[in-house]
Amino acid sequence: MTTLSTHVLDTMHGRPAAGVRLRLEDASGNLLFAGETNADGRCPQLLEAMPELALGRFALTFAVAEYFADAGVLLPEPPFLDEVRIAFGVASDGHYHVPLLVAPFAYSTYRGS
Repeated sequence: MTTLSTHVLDTMHGRPAAGVRLRLEDASGNLLFAGETNADGRCPQLLEAMPELALGRFALTFAVAEYFADAGVLLPEPPFLDEVRIAFGVASDGHYHVPLLVAPFAYSTYRGS
């Protein structure tokens, strides 16, 4: 069985990023899930909506400019990072955790546990 989770951390403010809208799409661009992060920067509804993920290619897209604007951060127009799209592959069974560490001008990700 293959599962997916995510966690968004606001590295500008040093806290979880609550209220970040995100979506999961398959390789064809079909929307599989849309939701937002909770107070801890996590999205447990993703795991509930997708209790088992097929092998293949996917993309998580995070609305980061909207999040920072809502947090009162003055962003340029257009913002440097509007959305962050993480395209990733699921090649074997197991848990795939895709965290996003983000600031208005930078982001990082990795396969977590």
